[in-house]
Amino acid sequence: MKIEVVTHNSDWPKMFESEKTIISNALGDNCVAIHHIGSTSVPGLVAKPKIDIIAIAKDRKSSIENLEKAGYKYKGEWNIPLQCGFSKRDGVAVNLHMFFDEDHPEIELNLRFRDFLKTHPDVCREYGALKMKILQDDAAHEKVGKLSFPVYTIRKRKFIDDIIEKIGFNRLRILKCLTYDERNAAKLFRKKYFSEQKDPYFGTFDEQNHEHFILYKGTEIIGYAHIQLWPESRAALRIIVLLEESRRQNFGSHFLEIIEKWLKVHDYKSIHVESSEKAVNFYKKHKYIEMSFDDPDGYESDPQDIAIGKMLG
Repeated sequence: MKIEVVTHNSDWPKMFESEKTIISNALGDNCVAIHHIGSTSVPGLVAKPKIDIIAIAKDRKSSIENLEKAGYKYKGEWNIPLQCGFSKRDGVAVNLHMFFDEDHPEIELNLRFRDFLKTHPDVCREYGALKMKILQDDAAHEKVGKLSFPVYTIRKRKFIDDIIEKIGFNRLRILKCLTYDERNAAKLFRKKYFSEQKDPYFGTFDEQNHEHFILYKGTEIIGYAHIQLWPESRAALRIIVLLEESRRQNFGSHFLEIIEKWLKVHDYKSIHVESSEKAVNFYKKHKYIEMSFDDPDGYESDPQDIAIGKMLG
């Protein structure tokens, strides 16, 4: 996949307004807000010639159906849980990021990042120069792993993180575990907290029935979770762990609540955990009860673990 970056096109805002009308008409009363984001929204900034748009709506199912009728192709979640990604390549090229919670942290992050570049032309020029430098390297067009980002995106990460820190964005964010840094962090969590037992799921990052989530606070990775998706609409929370210094601040509760919400959106009916005695009160606080684990993989449980779970309906 060759990545193309071009000089800023003064027609990009007009293209956005045209697509905004299409999206708004497709969503109707379901529409909450529509925003132009990404490099095409920043005057003077070089960019891939694709209009990035955030749309916020009330209902997920009808949004997907109506946007597909309007010519947008549903692409799944990309790397953000509880987000819907769409693309359009007929005429104007668009990447559409759909959210169903006005307070989703990625909305605020994208808008503040965009506005910072608009008001700091020196940083904007530096960002543009970095993009062009990356593209001079042919390796920037190669994929990193089966499900990961292009190297072009990864090599911009530090610059982007520096801006995120400058704008003071420090909210909790949950992303799917895809980049080198995220996967390395996940592996360190697994080794640190689960090194004494055999880990049959260490290499499941690209397997279809395993989801690995990373919890950020701003740009810092502070937690990790591994969910295994079972048949019959059941799911197992294999691991949920936070850095020691990030505990006792309700971050774990927030992480667990988002995982449960994500499972419900994807029609999973129950979540199952084999909890240590030390952690069982955490789950009970979230209305988990004793429930058979019934592992379809057949691995032998630790006799000291407590099988608990929760119905998600």
